[in-house]
Amino acid sequence: MEIINDIFIVILSVVVISFGAMKLVDSAVRIAKKIGVSELVIGLTIVAMGTSAPEFAVSIMSSFRDISDISVGNIVGSNIFNLGFILGGTAIITSLSTNKKIVFRDGGFLLIGTILLTFFLWDLTLSRVEGAILFALLLIYLGVLFFKKENIEYEDGANGYKWYDPLILLVSIILVVASSHYLVDSASSLARIMGVSDWVIGATVVAAGTSAPELATSIVAALRSKYGISVGNLIGSDIFNMYGVLGTSALIRELPVDIEARTNLILLIVMVLLTLIFMRTGWRVSRREGILLILLGLGRWIYSFWLT
Repeated sequence: MEIINDIFIVILSVVVISFGAMKLVDSAVRIAKKIGVSELVIGLTIVAMGTSAPEFAVSIMSSFRDISDISVGNIVGSNIFNLGFILGGTAIITSLSTNKKIVFRDGGFLLIGTILLTFFLWDLTLSRVEGAILFALLLIYLGVLFFKKENIEYEDGANGYKWYDPLILLVSIILVVASSHYLVDSASSLARIMGVSDWVIGATVVAAGTSAPELATSIVAALRSKYGISVGNLIGSDIFNMYGVLGTSALIRELPVDIEARTNLILLIVMVLLTLIFMRTGWRVSRREGILLILLGLGRWIYSFWLT
């Protein structure tokens, strides 16, 4: 009976987190536009933070509660899930157009961060100093984009400020944080019942759940032929997850992780490299390439649950 309750709480938490995150993004963008914040700042800060709110809330909550395997596993797993299942699945629905800036600037920064994170975690600990380095690199990246004055695409659903938007923002934050608390609790309980590690649960079930907003955004954007939003949403989310969320989590508390982290990090490097190659060839991610990305993501889940 306990396992049924935990599964129900995990599913309900994922639904509430996804709903809260989407509302958070919409209301935050409307508020920012109301007070005259540029579209560039909105796209790089509020929208990026909003779509990564589930990962941020879960990882910070896990860090405070000293469940570092879920904190780090959630981010590594989310990034693999974003590139494998979401980017791959979206490409199957419709091939995705890319451009030089997404591939070389943003994709290159993501690849550098993935290699750097692997180096930092090879000793199975992410220290406060390493967290500070990650966070500082994110600030530099955002600074470069800001001073180049480039326009950032974002979803259209944030038109027209309403007087109750600040209230929606506050309630959305509360929903995401509170639901993340229950998600972490139930996921940890499931790990114990199923006899698998916190890392496996964090890198699979929790990661898939916290990636729900990215899934919805990318599919809707692709169906509307807004390929820049669809691809940029996933690359940008992975960058913010890796540099911002993990950097902040490590600043709160040093993060020791399971040895399984090494295999997952190597796979993440392969996924990022492969994704960049696919994005560069013909400046699009084809349906066939999308299928390969999904198979890689599926293989990681099979390895995590049945071969470890």
